[in-house]
Amino acid sequence: MIGAALVIYLGVAALFVAVTGSILGSSRSGGAFFGERVAVVELEGLIADVDDLVRELKAYRDNPAVRAVVIRINSPGGAVAPTQELYGAVRRLREAGKPVVASLGSVAASGGYYVAVAADQIYANPGTLTGSIGVVMQMANLNALMKKVGVEYVVVKAGQFKDLGNFARPMTVEERRVLQALLDDVHGQFIGAVADGRKLERGEVQRFADGRVFSGSQAKALHMIDALGGLEDAIDGAATLAGLPKPPKVIGPRRRFSVVDLLRNQLGLAGFVAPSIPLFKTPLYLMD
Repeated sequence: MIGAALVIYLGVAALFVAVTGSILGSSRSGGAFFGERVAVVELEGLIADVDDLVRELKAYRDNPAVRAVVIRINSPGGAVAPTQELYGAVRRLREAGKPVVASLGSVAASGGYYVAVAADQIYANPGTLTGSIGVVMQMANLNALMKKVGVEYVVVKAGQFKDLGNFARPMTVEERRVLQALLDDVHGQFIGAVADGRKLERGEVQRFADGRVFSGSQAKALHMIDALGGLEDAIDGAATLAGLPKPPKVIGPRRRFSVVDLLRNQLGLAGFVAPSIPLFKTPLYLMD
């Protein structure tokens, strides 16, 4: 009886170690359960809700076993404020003495690149699409259509610009001036972040900060990235910055289960995004 219980106990313990080891990550040279490690986090898709990723970065900042972090970016960008939250979270990691290396996947443009410039080093593949340093706000004007179908849209407001972006009428010259000033301000913040992160003169950044997209090879020539290489190269680079042997032990990216993603995949809606837009307002986007 005792022998059977011992066998069951050892079996459960072995299963626990195996499952926990897979959660914590794997090393290219073996297990990564013990010892100092490089953690890999993933930024995938539209940048909108970043709370989980910010918490993940904070956990690695507070974990003494994690000596460096690689952020793998596959994103066309997203909303401005969440992008800046991620940028700040990466900067705090560096301020805590932990090197951060950005690894750019197939696309790391606009907000995706904004996050990357917070890192110590940036790696990209020669064919990676990156850059797109700009800001965009898009609004529909349905005035002609509403007149055609006989719909009159009535607005009562207090404040000259409270219905700025109203889709039921043309935009005024003054309203366009206000919005342009807003976008220019955010664009200036983006340029400043790139200049600071890449140690470039602001004027030098302004020459290529016109919204255009670059390949990884072009970005390297412009000093927008540090080196050409994939995820494995970025991990080795992080290990070098942290003083760890290569190849280092690695904590793999966390896999999050999402019922919404599951339904999208089953219904073939994987590319569909429906952001919530308040009345008369549209989010500012840093995206390609």
